[in-house]
Amino acid sequence: MYKLRGIRGAVRVKENCEKEIISATRKLLLKMTELNDIKPDDIASIFFTATSDLDAEFPAYATRGLGYDLVPLLCAREMEVPKGMSRLIRILIHVNTDKSQENIRHQYLGETSKLRPELCGGNDDDRSDEN
Repeated sequence: MYKLRGIRGAVRVKENCEKEIISATRKLLLKMTELNDIKPDDIASIFFTATSDLDAEFPAYATRGLGYDLVPLLCAREMEVPKGMSRLIRILIHVNTDKSQENIRHQYLGETSKLRPELCGGNDDDRSDEN
């Protein structure tokens, strides 16, 4: 039986420019969908957030050309917390799946694995890759 599940991910962007925001977001999104065997038709919606130091482009634009034309997308500003990580993009994919919560593979790429180490648990083979 299919249930609605959330798949979380984060990536740090090298600099505030359109190319970097699109590239890092696309890399994270593709990793999240690949490792969880998600097709665009399985997705109910995708929610993107970015820290206030990233304003050169909307992270959702990274979906263009990937077959997500009918998927509802939303971008928002990440809360500003003094000890928070800068240049950060987060993605929350709402997906219809038969996977249990325990079998969902969340992705925290590069140094963002520090944000939720309990969710990374060997799922992210890009942990050493600095984005």
